[in-house]
Amino acid sequence: MFEGVLMQVGLGGSILSEGIVIAAIALVIYLIFKIGKSFMKIIFGLIANSVLGIIALYILNSVFSLGIPYAIGTVIPTVLFGLPAVGTMVILRLAGIPL
Repeated sequence: MFEGVLMQVGLGGSILSEGIVIAAIALVIYLIFKIGKSFMKIIFGLIANSVLGIIALYILNSVFSLGIPYAIGTVIPTVLFGLPAVGTMVILRLAGIPL
């Protein structure tokens, strides 16, 4: 009864074409979740590394009295690179290079 109306507006296709559309939608949804999951893993890793870097900088200054200043030049690399930046600053400080 409604098949003629559906065919006129372009909604009545074969089962095969509907299956292809459903499979394409499922694939797109799967890829969105897959990319989103890996993106969130990267973001979480960067945030964790930044927080650990700030904590390490504070602990190293408090416990070992390294005298690394809390200035823009030390905090930005620590937030961007985390623990490797703190390690580099400690090595520079121990080598006598001012920060």
